[in-house]
Amino acid sequence: MSRDPTHEWPVLESSAEYETGWYTGGYDRVRQPDGSEKKYYWADLPDAVVVVARTGDELVFVDQYRPTVRQQCLELPAGIVEDGESYTTAGARELREETGFEPAGVSLLESFDCATGVMRHRRAIVFAEGLTPTEQELDDNEFLSVTTVPIDDALAVARREPANDATIEGVLLAQAEGLI
Repeated sequence: MSRDPTHEWPVLESSAEYETGWYTGGYDRVRQPDGSEKKYYWADLPDAVVVVARTGDELVFVDQYRPTVRQQCLELPAGIVEDGESYTTAGARELREETGFEPAGVSLLESFDCATGVMRHRRAIVFAEGLTPTEQELDDNEFLSVTTVPIDDALAVARREPANDATIEGVLLAQAEGLI
């Protein structure tokens, strides 16, 4: 099955309309296959990593309030990939900072584009094991508590409202790989 586009969709104009410090928002004006022109709006966000961290027969979750959805969320640890970091290095750092667990090993399960209709954003799911307790190093905007969830309950917990895509994806990918 060929997946090559039959039309190149030339970008006639690209404009960043605003910068928030968290993401850049703008649009590309493109020529569509029928010759018409249209603006396609986008938000450009930094890469992120989600950590599926196993300790014995449990997974490590964080419980935190998410102002964007105005709800308390139980989710897998996650964060931004800093310049020069690999997904696995970022995952180990985020796990240590948010939960106080230092992993002996971190492996990449998958990396992919998110919400491709509106975002320029890559996410990776990593698996961490061999956890050793250490100190949390929370950022000044992180107010969270750490908990563990039995592996057998992890998908059901991930699916409880307010469910989020990253936690569901992480649990499902780890299950598909036979890691949990």
